[in-house]
Order: sequence, then structure tokens, then C-alpha cells
Amino acid sequence: MIRRLLIAALLSAPLAACQTAQQQPNAVAATDDSAWYIGTMPDKPHDIPLVDRRLMDAKYARQTVEYKGPEKAGSIVVDIDERMLYLVQSDGKAMRYGVGVGKQGFSWRGTASVGRKGVWPNWSPTKTMVGIKPELPRYVEAGLDNPLGARALYLYQDGHDILFRIHGTNEPWSIGEQVSSGCVRMLNEDVADLYERVPVGTTVYVKRNGRYRV
Repeated sequence: MIRRLLIAALLSAPLAACQTAQQQPNAVAATDDSAWYIGTMPDKPHDIPLVDRRLMDAKYARQTVEYKGPEKAGSIVVDIDERMLYLVQSDGKAMRYGVGVGKQGFSWRGTASVGRKGVWPNWSPTKTMVGIKPELPRYVEAGLDNPLGARALYLYQDGHDILFRIHGTNEPWSIGEQVSSGCVRMLNEDVADLYERVPVGTTVYVKRNGRYRV
């Protein structure tokens, strides 16, 4: 019931609600979410389901790549057009992750910083979402069905939470797609990896058409 309510709300919800209308483009797993998973990775308080990468385009696999951008080592760069997130390294390389991006998120680009981080975070709808769908749960406990997944990086500008997140997802078929309400979603195992690599204060650049506002 919770998932159905979330889906209904997000069909018309505003930017930064961090959820999506559910879709499964892969026919093999179209009727069974469990078909996407091949095991679990130990974690607390919940184990992280591991996605069967054979069901995904190989380019979205976590990998080290050459990177020639101007951003400093340690920065995160989200390329909305590529559906990729780069963690810039100091040797002309970057760790690259496939991501899902927001339909409305295309209207936003710029810089932010990681204001805080969460492990298996809880989720609450925005005031706007509640206004659209008053029947939405006001609070969802952390867990496998939580829209923020196993980890979340909360993005801030000028010390204020701007309601954008880089977070995990329980919809692996959405990686590489333009489906959410503005946040950047990653496989749970990938966002857990990124979480360990970046501290609070990390600069995040979100660009479209090769540009971001500073």
C-alpha cells in the first residue's frame, strides 16, 4: 500500500521528492522484483541486496575511468546527460557510477555540498507531496522498501538543506533512466561504496549540457 501511494503522489509531485513512478523496462524481471537480485552484502541494520548486473547495461557498472575535468580531487560530479556520477581522484581518474536522474531535475544544475550523511535513513514526504496526497504516510522507517535505500547524502547550499539527495534505490531498473523527482539515485551497493569514500563537506557539481552554475 505504501509503495502504491508513493507512486501515485510522484506522478504529479514537485522537485526533490526523491521517489519515482515505478517502471521495469527489463522484461525478464518485469513481474518479479526478486529476479533483479543474486544475493546480499552484509550491512547493519539490514543486509544490502546485490543486483544481478547481467540485467543492466555494463556501462553503468562501478568502475575507475580516465577523467580530465577541472574539478578538484574528492569532488563529486553528476552528469545528468550521461546518467553518471564521478568521484574525482587525484591521478587523472575518477570512480564512475551509473545513476538515475530526475525528470524535473533537468531544470537544476549547479554546486552544492554534502551537508550530512545517513545510513539506512528514514523518509518523510515533503509538505507539497502531502498537500497533493494527504493519505501519504508521514514517515517511513528505514528498510528495503524505503525510498532512500541504504544510504543518503543530503545536499546543502549556504548551510541550508535544498531537499536534493544522492541516495540508494530499491528500483535497480531505474539506473540510467530519467525517472525520479529530482534526486540522484544509485544502486544500494554503489551508494554504500560512495558513502565510505566521501566526507561531509564534499563539493557536489550537477551539470547538464556540459555546464553548471557556480
